[in-house]
Amino acid sequence: MQQLLIQYKQILSDYIANRQEQNLYVGQNYVRQLMKKNVAPEDVINIHKKAIEEIYDDLPEKLSYAYEFLIEVMVQFGLKFREHQSLLIKQEELRIEMDIATRIQNHLLKTTVPQIESLDIGMLSIPLRQMNGDCVYCFLYDKKDYLSFAVTDVVGKGVPAALCMSMVKNGLETLEYANNNPSHVLEVLNRIIEKSVDDSMFVSSFYGRYDLANDVLTYGSAGHEPGLYFRASDESFHDLESKGLLLGVLPEVKYPQFDIQLKENDFVVIMTDGVTEIRDIEVNESRNIIKEITYLHRHLSAQEICEKVYSELQKLQDYAMKDDFTIFILKK
Repeated sequence: MQQLLIQYKQILSDYIANRQEQNLYVGQNYVRQLMKKNVAPEDVINIHKKAIEEIYDDLPEKLSYAYEFLIEVMVQFGLKFREHQSLLIKQEELRIEMDIATRIQNHLLKTTVPQIESLDIGMLSIPLRQMNGDCVYCFLYDKKDYLSFAVTDVVGKGVPAALCMSMVKNGLETLEYANNNPSHVLEVLNRIIEKSVDDSMFVSSFYGRYDLANDVLTYGSAGHEPGLYFRASDESFHDLESKGLLLGVLPEVKYPQFDIQLKENDFVVIMTDGVTEIRDIEVNESRNIIKEITYLHRHLSAQEICEKVYSELQKLQDYAMKDDFTIFILKK
């Protein structure tokens, strides 16, 4: 500390004598040295006080009191400043870790849309935060006979929901080549989640299997937002209701499944509650809005309809999402 005092006294004396910009530049370089040595703010004030006392012999005693007061103030300032710097460092570390986790989750949840001549498939999943609590998983079963898909939503947000969703995706991949009846898949997923996930976290899921030879959609739901079925022949919408308990609530639950026949230009819309929860609008009314949007753009491709629904609902909410937004459309 004595060496720092000697250096500072010389720099201060030169500035008092000359008051040149060059003297300020030397002082700035000196500050950088102090920062590298982690000299506390109160120690800098103390060095300045001692330098002034050595330069001037006749300083008023009250000025010394003022310096003592400033040193005490700077002690608290230094503590708070170091605490703030530490929090910034931790925040940056968390940001880097979150970026890595997001990239890993995006890879884990990535699904390839099968190219099927007789079907048009569209999907869109936009997370509210960096990590997604929604998931769409789509795959061909037996490569040619069936198309299976799941739209899943974890009750919750952030990292816990994202980790749970990654586990659900892994469970669906495990079941990809097993009995793919929706009722069976939901029952198995329910047992996996009930054993593996915290009691405070639940999962909703809509699971569908499409018979490519007969154009029959078989579906089941575990507490999920009801899907919409548009029948082109009479231009009518129908809710795909299915009473099933959320995944992870009880270990042994049976899930019913239902069939619908799809004909030319028919389509089904499966979504999470982030789609229907429009600000200041009741859920039933929001479903009517979604029907209007999809009907108006029914001539477009399934992917384009998904994007239209998202853009129109964003406008209604002043581009402020309340939840993860996921929509899946299957069009004949």
